[in-house]
Amino acid sequence: MQGRGLVVFDAYGTLFDVHAAASIHADRVGPDFARMSASWRQKQLEYSWTRSLMRRHADFWTCTQEALDWSMAAFGVSPAGGLRGDLLASYRNLRPYDDAAPALASLRAAGFGLAILSNGTHAMLRDAVTAAGWEEFFTAVLSIDDAGIFKPDPRVYTLVETATGVEPHSTVFVSGNPWDSAGAASAGFRVVRLARVASPPEYMFASRMAEIVSLAKLPALLGCS
Repeated sequence: MQGRGLVVFDAYGTLFDVHAAASIHADRVGPDFARMSASWRQKQLEYSWTRSLMRRHADFWTCTQEALDWSMAAFGVSPAGGLRGDLLASYRNLRPYDDAAPALASLRAAGFGLAILSNGTHAMLRDAVTAAGWEEFFTAVLSIDDAGIFKPDPRVYTLVETATGVEPHSTVFVSGNPWDSAGAASAGFRVVRLARVASPPEYMFASRMAEIVSLAKLPALLGCS
């Protein structure tokens, strides 16, 4: 880890745009592509939480596929012509948000160590990081696969200290997902909540979090000149 400290990022919904896959294929999905994409994301998370509660774990790629199948059926989107496979292939190479790469580069140049902690499988994260050209940015790319349960279970957040040796109180955790931010705060991290779209505060730790509207604001918040 580098000298300024460690900054850990969630991946999906923070660094990578989870709606990019449906947007790329919007003409094939149809006029409800945005609603179907929102449903896909919601079901993906719902299935991960339900599996955790039922102690019937399956990896995030399985949840992603199951959620897509449900959402395509719910919105009457036919998988004909290879659309299902194309949507899934696009999800493996999601487009990063425009503000992500400049923020990562600034933090790295300022001496921060960078890591990812994600629900995604090791293979999903490897594909996404490689497609973005970010292989050199991160000290560690951590998957919940090594905990066997999804965020926001406390066991997931302990993976950071195990992998990096950095204690939670010395770690900044950045997420665009409020439930993930709450999980990280509960685990003792210093949390920066990324709120690209304004929404009311939620969960019991909201008052303890810094909040930014773009990753472009993060380097200044962390004292980069």
